[in-house]
Amino acid sequence: MTTVGNGKYTYEQVENWEKLPDGWQLGQTAIVTDSENRVYLFNRGEHPLIVLDRDGNYLASWGEGVLTDAHGMFIDDDQNLYLPVKNSHVVLKYDPKGNLLMTMGEWNQPSDTGWSGNYSDPVVRAAGPFNSPSDIAISPDGLLYISDGYGNARVHRFTADGEHVDSWGAPGKTAPGEFHVPHGVWVHTDGRVFVADRENNRMQIFDSEGNFLEQWTDLARPCDIYIDDDLAVYVPELDGFMSILDINGNVLARWGSPSDAGWGNGAHAVWVDSHGDIYVNQNLEGQRLIKYRHVGVTG
Repeated sequence: MTTVGNGKYTYEQVENWEKLPDGWQLGQTAIVTDSENRVYLFNRGEHPLIVLDRDGNYLASWGEGVLTDAHGMFIDDDQNLYLPVKNSHVVLKYDPKGNLLMTMGEWNQPSDTGWSGNYSDPVVRAAGPFNSPSDIAISPDGLLYISDGYGNARVHRFTADGEHVDSWGAPGKTAPGEFHVPHGVWVHTDGRVFVADRENNRMQIFDSEGNFLEQWTDLARPCDIYIDDDLAVYVPELDGFMSILDINGNVLARWGSPSDAGWGNGAHAVWVDSHGDIYVNQNLEGQRLIKYRHVGVTG
């Protein structure tokens, strides 16, 4: 069994964890777990929302024909799911049974940013919601923060009932508040907003109003963020694999891909369940979902 990490952050890879129905395959997949450690996969494929138990057994699926381009996901305290549908330019809120509760954005109506459609090209100008949104997070006071994303260079803030409050960000490569594919977003319990600025190889950190605070640059195309109760920051990297940092950006553990996948085939999404187990989406066909069981000493 493969062991990764070190000290408190030591994990064993669980081989062949997910048990999908015959013939089902995972594409790019966002991941969350609920209060009972059921695992929700927002899958870019024929079966878009897949639910598994903690042992990887299949429980349910829904969203076929509607959720056509999965990217990012969040779950709230009521177990509602928030799903950016990237190429449809909307962010949807569902209850855990698959009933639609709220729509943000206009279906198939991207905002005008002058984007070429190639993620390696920066957008020409920032605009309102949405052009290929990438991720969503909820603040302690219930506001929604959405990274937008591939075809825009902004973070948008919404009320809990889906009213747009404000936005920040501009296309660019180096200055504070400039983004090139703001790919992942997380709101810390103190209100700070962490943004994985993927194509700029950095994490930018803002206050709740969008004022720049600091950046972390020792990252290889960071894609997503999860912060646990011990203030460990989990960052999957497309040109690396997994970094676990403390809340000040110092590396606690770091490891590479479980396969010789090469650059651009690292990790794309992450979530951590209540047992400290890590679920990772890898950007590699045939190895899309990896579970690491926490075995490090706690306390």
